Amino acid sequence: MKDKYLRETRMVDFSNPAIQKLIQNMKWKEMGEFERIKAIYNYVRDDVLFGYNIDDGISASKVLADGYGQCNTKGTLFMALLRACNIPCRVHGFTIDKRLQKGAMTGFVYRNAPKSIFHSWVEINFENQWYELEAFILDKTYIKKLQEQNSECTGAFCGYGVAVKDFRNLIIEFDRNNTYIQSEGINQDFGVYDCPDELLKEHHQEISVFKAFAYRHIGRHLMNRNVRRIRER
Repeated sequence: MKDKYLRETRMVDFSNPAIQKLIQNMKWKEMGEFERIKAIYNYVRDDVLFGYNIDDGISASKVLADGYGQCNTKGTLFMALLRACNIPCRVHGFTIDKRLQKGAMTGFVYRNAPKSIFHSWVEINFENQWYELEAFILDKTYIKKLQEQNSECTGAFCGYGVAVKDFRNLIIEFDRNNTYIQSEGINQDFGVYDCPDELLKEHHQEISVFKAFAYRHIGRHLMNRNVRRIRER
């Protein structure tokens, strides 16, 4: 059963030299299983910054080279690092309401974005239990700045890549528990898949050719600029 949750794919390309070098330098394989999971999780969350890549279907090695990513792309890198370190994992696909992205998306980008945005999180098998891990999407620096800039919010919060019930008490640390950061924005559940390649064969962002081109060449750059402004304030 575990073999299919450890296999390499085109997107989960953990034999890539850059990924192997990172694993060696971080000494993750020398750690105990729990420490290994936590270290990889923290690395993907905080060292790979929140940002928008060119496409959901890029490989893990491309995400690593970019140095930033969003839910789907950071998830692909997370899975590659986990599988390379013998941690079984799978991907769970969804759509989320675009209101969750308001603030990161602004102006004509937000107005022209589809109402439902493709989303996913990663599930790991650890101590014979599946854990749902989503909160690796936003780096802690970005979250801290967002909380500072919205200090009046003490309850639910939706926007800037966040959709949670309690903005002041986020469940973003892994300690044998599920972690969430966008889960309150989910509006459709596609179920679990062995790998992102299989998920994307059946489900992907439904968008016109023109809007896809505009996102790649204009929209995502404006979104990344908005994210940087928040992080750097």
